[in-house]
Order: sequence, then structure tokens, then C-alpha cells
Amino acid sequence: QLQLVESGGGLVQPGGSLRLSCAGSGFTLDYYAIGWFRQAPGKEREGVSCISGSGETTNYLDSVKGRFTISRDNARNTVYLQMDNLAPEDTAVYYCAARNTRWCGRSGMAYWGKGTLVTVSS
Repeated sequence: QLQLVESGGGLVQPGGSLRLSCAGSGFTLDYYAIGWFRQAPGKEREGVSCISGSGETTNYLDSVKGRFTISRDNARNTVYLQMDNLAPEDTAVYYCAARNTRWCGRSGMAYWGKGTLVTVSS
């Protein structure tokens, strides 16, 4: 089975940090660009960050630049999203997804995880 499994979500206070992990199974993640997405209650899903298959390129949603960092460890078949200085507006379900190319782009993602909830609240 081809699967992506997110972990690391939870409750954190404003200004705190979390690191999300996206682990692949059934395929080697280095063939795929990996993106992180989020959806807050009542809002549209938005792309947060993307990293190419070998980490050559990354991109970020403007509102998270300087606070979030995407990285990957292909030897562990895992992609990470380090989230620092979290704010209540970051509260959302976070999803990772794999694109059927090594490069980030505008076309759809082929595989999706089920999501992990991040709640930022005092």
C-alpha cells in the first residue's frame, strides 16, 4: 500500500513550536515532491510549503516565511515541517501530500495523508 502518515500535531501555546513529520511507506519518497497543506475551520485549504525530491528547491506561503521550515531525510523516507513562533491563526488540520514528479508545481498531488490537527491556543 502507498501511504503517507502525518504525526506531531497537538496543542501548543502561542509563540511555541511543533515539528510535523510525514512518513512514506510503500514507495521511496525521493521520487516525489512533498507539500504541506492546511485547512482551518470554515476556510479554504491552502498550500503551506513544498520541497522537491532531493531538497533542491523549497517554497513557502508568505504568512509562514521565517517561521516554518520544510526539510526532508530521504534515508528515513520522511519529510518534516518545523513550525516556530506559532500563532492562533496557524490552527488547522495539516496534511502532507506527494506529487508524481520530483518538482514542486501547480498540478495536483497524487497521494494524501489523513491529516494531523494543530491547535494554537493559550
